[in-house]
Amino acid sequence: MSYSTYAELKVWKECRMLTAEVYRVTRGFPKEELFGLTSQMRRCAVSIPSNIAEGCGRNHFRDSLQFFFISRGSLYELETQMYIASDQNYILESEVNTLFSQLSTCKKLLNGFIKYFEQLKDKQQTTNN
Repeated sequence: MSYSTYAELKVWKECRMLTAEVYRVTRGFPKEELFGLTSQMRRCAVSIPSNIAEGCGRNHFRDSLQFFFISRGSLYELETQMYIASDQNYILESEVNTLFSQLSTCKKLLNGFIKYFEQLKDKQQTTNN
């Protein structure tokens, strides 16, 4: 199923905001982390809205859901990396709170979006039978 207006989705917008925040915060990481945690966190954060967009561009519910699940996995991966950055004192407490709050919002929205898509898939299967 093609969802051409992914850029209008609240979940996609919130995940973009999370990505921007990750980039902002990681600018302050030590230079020796540039190819380590900084790069990992940024790639992970970029993956989240990117996979939502790619899932919306797929022609089948199953394919779309797979990309949404990858996006959700990246949220959990980023959460772990945020804990690690916090453990290393690379992130101020205020930044940690902001990041975790934004991450929590993204998780809730993405889980709701996945449930919505699963219901659409089930509805379509029922209609086709």
